[in-house]
Order: sequence, then structure tokens, then C-alpha cells
Amino acid sequence: MASTIGVLSLQGDVAEHCRSIEALGRRAVQIRYARQLDGVDGLIIPGGESTTIAKLTADNPDAIFDRIREFIDAGKPVYGTCMGSIFLAKEIEGSQQGRLAAMDIKVRRNAFGPQRFSFETTLNIPVLGDEPLNAIFIRGPVILSAGEGVDVMARVDANIGRLGKTTGSLPDESTLYDSYIVMARQNNLLVSSFHPELTDDHRVHNYFVQMVECIEPAKVSAGSEKEEGSKTASRLVNSMALASV
Repeated sequence: MASTIGVLSLQGDVAEHCRSIEALGRRAVQIRYARQLDGVDGLIIPGGESTTIAKLTADNPDAIFDRIREFIDAGKPVYGTCMGSIFLAKEIEGSQQGRLAAMDIKVRRNAFGPQRFSFETTLNIPVLGDEPLNAIFIRGPVILSAGEGVDVMARVDANIGRLGKTTGSLPDESTLYDSYIVMARQNNLLVSSFHPELTDDHRVHNYFVQMVECIEPAKVSAGSEKEEGSKTASRLVNSMALASV
């Protein structure tokens, strides 16, 4: 039987995540209430404003915040993109905001600057196959450090967000970090700083589905989907950058 994947529907690219899951032949369900988690096999926590999400979940009388903790403790797979990775992290640099504190990582919010500095780049992620993955970063966080039990899956150059731009307020950290972690896994938890749901390349979502279904991840060719996904990504990033100027 095909798995059912829940997408936390408080904020973020909910429809896009659902589209990616459904493109893989699985059922996607938007999750708004704690009781809905009983009917799903895995959960995606999308991007959005992390402080807003923390307040929504902490104040929610439906106790969805606590129910997600139980979901994780039961070994159910959870995938956090962008803000979702912040929400799953045990430590947030310079912040004590509400979070699940489930994954042994330290993250930095908005590591590449404001939305007008959104960018896309290609990542080599061996478990996804030999073809590079086009990755979209929109006010993306980064993982500064990871515990011994965390598998690092992808990195980017520490100064990539400054290439061709002048950010002013961002320090040059080339002497502190050669690279930032932007995708990682710890047991049943998966995080990425980028937004795979904004392209038509579904390999990251397919990897998560394989986690949910306890299948040894296979290397999947992006094929023609990657090319179309890159075009879609370019349009999205360019429009967001123009809108925020």
C-alpha cells in the first residue's frame, strides 16, 4: 500500500510539497490538527517564518506541537525544509525561540541575507545520483555544526550568498567556515536549507518517501525533470528578488 505523507499546513509551500509527493504516486494530506497525524506515515514541515510558526504551535490549543514530538519519538520520519530545519534543530544561533529540538544540529537563520539575495545553485548529493541537484535558497538557514550521529548530505561554500552581491551586514566568514551544511539526516529526521518543492525534480522527496517506506534509497536520475525544474526555479527566484527590491 502506498504511504500517506502529511504536510504541516500552518505556513509555507504546502501545495508545492503536496504536488511533489503526489507526483511520486503517494497520497499527500495537509495537516492542521494534531489528530490528523494519526493517519499519516511521515510528515513534512515546510518553510515559512520560523518565529511565527513557533508561536502558532506553542499557542495552539490543539497541542500539535507536542503531538509532533510524539510522532518523532515514535520513529516516524519527519522532513524539514528551510524553516522546518530550524524548527527541528536542537540549537539556533543567538535564539531561544520555540522549537522541537529533536535533531543534533546547530543552525543559523537567514544565513545568506534577506529575500532579495535569494539564489540558486547546484549541489552534488551522492545518494540522489550522479546528476547535480538544482537547489533554491530563499532566506535560507544553514547548519553550522552537527553531532556525531548526523549524516551530512550536502554542503555549499560559506560565501556563496555573497557572490556578485554586496550584503553589507553579513560578515566574511571564509576564515571561520569553509562551507555550510545544507542537507543532513539523523535517523528518522531529514532537513534541507533549500526548497526542493519549488522545482520539478522530485529526488529529495523521493528519498524521504523511501525513508518512510523503509526502502534502501536508490540513486534516481532526474532526467528531463531536472531541466524543467531549473527553468521553474529561475522564474521563481527572479520574481521573488524583483518583488522585494
